Amino acid sequence: MKGVVFNLFEEVVRRSHGEDTWDALLDHAGLAGSYTSLGSYPDEDMSKLVLAASRALAMAPADVLRWFGRGAMPILVQRYPNFFSAHTSTRPFILSVNEIIHPEVRKIYPGADVPIFDFHDAPDGALLMGYQSTRKLCALAQGFVEGAAAYYGEAVNFEHLNCMHNGDPNAYSVYRSIQTEAGRCPILPQESPKTKSRN
Repeated sequence: MKGVVFNLFEEVVRRSHGEDTWDALLDHAGLAGSYTSLGSYPDEDMSKLVLAASRALAMAPADVLRWFGRGAMPILVQRYPNFFSAHTSTRPFILSVNEIIHPEVRKIYPGADVPIFDFHDAPDGALLMGYQSTRKLCALAQGFVEGAAAYYGEAVNFEHLNCMHNGDPNAYSVYRSIQTEAGRCPILPQESPKTKSRN
């Protein structure tokens, strides 16, 4: 996994919970935390950090990933505004991931192993999204979409059809730009995560 992902996670944690919390996560995960954006690091390092955050913030690991994705989006908007300004709503932004955003990511971060998405229009106008990655970070992908929707002033609903954590070869979700509670998934709770208050 590219170091830029770790850098994003660090910035989200620092912005929300302070520098001491990030340092504590590194200690609990047994990691040094020296990640350069262009460097490549074991996926296991991110798993350790997510588990450490899960314990420290009283959140399920999937909740941590969704929270990370949502929190990272404002940072990405600041760094790569052209990816966002080219669109006026969430749906066309999402549809640009495979053909525009991820190829640019590979140029900026050579060797980046990005997930593959496939999209189909549902009869009711919803968007059927497929996610494929050996990392199985579908919760993070959902968080990114939720963060993008917040940027465009929209609310989203996910109805999870398949789950890689149940042995399915990929994850399929139905995405709708409407205000409603999230659909159920074996690894994603229906309500937004709640964190422990800081002293």
